[in-house]
Amino acid sequence: MSELRPEDFDKEMDEEMTVTIETDEGDYLCSIITILTVDGKDYIALSPQDEDGNPLEEVWFYGYKETPGEEPELIYIDDDEELEAVMDKYDEFLDDQDFDNM
Repeated sequence: MSELRPEDFDKEMDEEMTVTIETDEGDYLCSIITILTVDGKDYIALSPQDEDGNPLEEVWFYGYKETPGEEPELIYIDDDEELEAVMDKYDEFLDDQDFDNM
């Protein structure tokens, strides 16, 4: 399970929003791309960075839950169909971004 560190949500308005994900392979600083809603549940799309701060060419998806008075929680997605639905929603997000930038 990945850990969302509270200090990663403390930022200035002009800074990029990031979180640190702890994995078996080590810690990764990840830029938050967007939060998506699929079937009434929230998910977060993250862009992991290498140790030099360069983005890796992949996107990580997690369930995302906010409870008032508590720190946000990231939830590993272990269901293939659920992950596929989130990835489809992310593709729609990218299509909308491309259209908006025309």
